[in-house]
Amino acid sequence: MAFHRNLAHVALLTALMAPLAPALAADKTVVIASRVSFNTLDPHMSASVGSDLSVLSHIYPSLVIRDSSLKLQPALAKSWQAVDATTWRFELVPGAAFSNGEKLDAATVKWNLDRVRDPKVNARIKAWFDLIADVKVVSPTTVEIRTTSAYPALADQLSMFFLLPPNWAASHNLATQTMSGGPYELEENVPGDRVSLRRNNRYWGSKPAFDRVVFRIIPESASRIAALEAGEVDLIAGIPTQEIARINKTAKARAGSIPSIRSVFIKFNTLKPPLDNKDVRQALNYAVDKDAIVKSIFGGQARVSPGQVLDPSYFGFNPALKAYPYDPGKAKALIRQSGIKSGQTIELDVPTNTYLQGEEVAQVVAGQIEELGFKVRIREMDFGTFMNKYLKSKDLAQTSVLGQAWPTIDADGLLTMFAPGNIYAYWNNTEFGTLLDSARSTTDVTRRRALYQPATHLMREEAPVLFLYQQPATYGVSNKVTWQARGDDWLRAMDLKPR
Repeated sequence: MAFHRNLAHVALLTALMAPLAPALAADKTVVIASRVSFNTLDPHMSASVGSDLSVLSHIYPSLVIRDSSLKLQPALAKSWQAVDATTWRFELVPGAAFSNGEKLDAATVKWNLDRVRDPKVNARIKAWFDLIADVKVVSPTTVEIRTTSAYPALADQLSMFFLLPPNWAASHNLATQTMSGGPYELEENVPGDRVSLRRNNRYWGSKPAFDRVVFRIIPESASRIAALEAGEVDLIAGIPTQEIARINKTAKARAGSIPSIRSVFIKFNTLKPPLDNKDVRQALNYAVDKDAIVKSIFGGQARVSPGQVLDPSYFGFNPALKAYPYDPGKAKALIRQSGIKSGQTIELDVPTNTYLQGEEVAQVVAGQIEELGFKVRIREMDFGTFMNKYLKSKDLAQTSVLGQAWPTIDADGLLTMFAPGNIYAYWNNTEFGTLLDSARSTTDVTRRRALYQPATHLMREEAPVLFLYQQPATYGVSNKVTWQARGDDWLRAMDLKPR
């Protein structure tokens, strides 16, 4: 009993000494290192799985959740089914509530889906739910979601959608304040340094394994590795592949790599010349030696993208597509064919400490593009600045280093980020959008798969990106915990257990 009486005191001391405290301290604290800062505490204003949403998944509940084996599991919804082609029904856990007593019921689910679709809110994830026509409260524990056309990936998409308490939200700043309905509640948020969570004793679900969870922001990979080896953190991600063997030899921690679902590419702003010219876009794809990047930078642990942003784990992957081969001669011929003037400057936006060895990749890509007669100006910036430039000001440079994945592991999610009118697109191809709409309009698995084949083929030919590689998911884990590696970017204490 004395342990419980002193828990608040221990938690306070640990928060004050977080940068120095050993991981997995006496109060069962687990420390997770993040490469990037957290931008918002409003779950409807971020699509960043590896940062904002990972933290918020501890605080706010979702209807369903994807476990470490990448399979959907019940959360607030104990069961769900497609009633017909355009109606999904979710049965909720009875008696669930937020810490302030607000009910986690069908009305709350409806309010959240109405909020995220409200144009006045301008939610960053609004596009995920544009197909929803209506949300109906059948009973306090039953909610039905009706869509304008078939939305076979809706349940998967809802694994990334977190619920806010409606009454509390009306009078609080959602970007900086929280009201827990999940296993943890916010203890401390020090922007640019750490976010500390403590166990929510009023949580309606299973008791979590740890009393506290601390997300420390450590941008540099060398610093993350040093913190792991010093016992200051329990889980790190995004370490250089060449460090894996060295970490394992120390016996202080374990490191490894598995294939991820994240595709890294050079995104083209097709709204700016000369990237509005298809010949130029194709030329850049031929000009860069992807095999050399995979071998020299990643030690063979990445995989060259097969002419598409999907990898074989995604529904809708096109096995007939092949990578653009390295062919400098063909690249130069396409530049001549394009009719553009030589010597132009192409800017390359690079978010720092974001994608695994992304800065190194940018240097190699820039050098090979310059061999075509361009001048490349690299602009490095922190991830928050990059995302604001990408989504708020809508002013990305002609080229940028970008990695994208979609935790539904369905082409509907990832390809829609390139659809006409999508906030992420920077490419306006009507034919591509029509193919995606057709694939979304049916629940017939065979028909959907068939429709994604011409869509991915068209994307390869039109080349709105320079296809590079599938990024490996590299990690390091303290010997004090167990963790099943996952390739979908989620960093969750719920996947960790004390040893």
